[in-house]
Amino acid sequence: MPSSSIVTLDKNGKEITSVGYNDFGFDSVVPLDALRTLYLRPHYVTTTSDKEASEEANHALFSKGEFAAYQSKSIYSPETSSISYTTLTRFPPVKLLSPSNRKRILVTGGAGFVGSHLVDRLMLLGHDVTVLDNFFTGSKTTVSHWIGHPNFEMVRHDVVEPFMIECDQIYHLACPASPPHYQFNSVKTVKTSFMGTLNMLGLAKRTKARFLITSTSEVYGDPEVHPQTEDYWGHVNPIGPRACYDEGKRVAETLTYGYHRQDGVDVRVARIFNTYGPRMNPYDGRVVSNFIVQALKGEDLTVYGDGTQTRSFQYIHDLIDGLILLMNADETRPVNIGSSDEFTIGEFAKLVRDIVEKVQDEDGVKRERRVQVVYKPIPTDDPQKRRADTTRAKAQLKWQTRWTVRMGLEEMVRYYKAKMAEGSL
Repeated sequence: MPSSSIVTLDKNGKEITSVGYNDFGFDSVVPLDALRTLYLRPHYVTTTSDKEASEEANHALFSKGEFAAYQSKSIYSPETSSISYTTLTRFPPVKLLSPSNRKRILVTGGAGFVGSHLVDRLMLLGHDVTVLDNFFTGSKTTVSHWIGHPNFEMVRHDVVEPFMIECDQIYHLACPASPPHYQFNSVKTVKTSFMGTLNMLGLAKRTKARFLITSTSEVYGDPEVHPQTEDYWGHVNPIGPRACYDEGKRVAETLTYGYHRQDGVDVRVARIFNTYGPRMNPYDGRVVSNFIVQALKGEDLTVYGDGTQTRSFQYIHDLIDGLILLMNADETRPVNIGSSDEFTIGEFAKLVRDIVEKVQDEDGVKRERRVQVVYKPIPTDDPQKRRADTTRAKAQLKWQTRWTVRMGLEEMVRYYKAKMAEGSL
């Protein structure tokens, strides 16, 4: 196992020590170490077995310095499979902003994968953050390290029902985003996309808050144009198994621009492409988490179809940079936020296998065998190609991805590996 912390290099070979930008009058720069301690440190430590050392070591590869001290130390006993929780003795340090600079920010779906990383960033920046979540796919543990902080409020609420609050910005992320979750109750998914967006736009209209909705590359369906620009109208099956999500997001965009033109609501639309990173639900059917967990468990990697369909993958920190830039910029047109690094699914499976093997070798973990790639029938309406044209984001937001796929994958592999060592995966 390496004795020092892992150095993260960007696409140009420069070390990444911070994330965020200081543009459009909004400083979103935070130290990378401060962020990592919120998701790469253990939620609890094992005191009754030798696993304690492996947990601490797995997490500490990416966590170092002063920020490692701001952690909960609950006690987990694997013999009885019980846990004794404790609260943080001290919250991570956040910026102290003047009242004129501190914004009241509402994040719907703030306990989900993307939402929790956005909340971490906004909290570290010193803003007042309120999270709305019904915990259908989100988890309270993703933001539990902020509960009790004077700048933070967590509300269990379904956005299908109206919600009243005073705020300056609304990040509307609430909606199941992976096929198993949004297909579980397709009517509810459409209802969340329409009624949830309607309620939040109504709130934005009343409070004069700026409103950002996270739309999706799924609005392009199975595209006939490659890569996809924001002006492409899409190629969507309106009655297929994915339509509840695809068409739900399309009507949510329609509603957003209806409020913008009719009522003057200040809106932003982010079309998010495939994103991966820590806190992804390992069992939600997404390709990245599927591959990593299968490889770590020594199981063969499952590829649906012949592996020639392509995807582009961006790391979570790049996405959060893009969302904050868009919220604070003056661009009201839809903006693609995604990576231009395109892989076939078959190639990507082999890349994940290589990185898992690299991490295992560095940590001295012996494999019983090399995992193989197995192919299964492709699901209905699964797009063959998906890659963002990010010309608009680069021109209007000065945004582009910094994290290489290899670097992001390695951090995610170590996150899942540490979760398995903790016994929480």
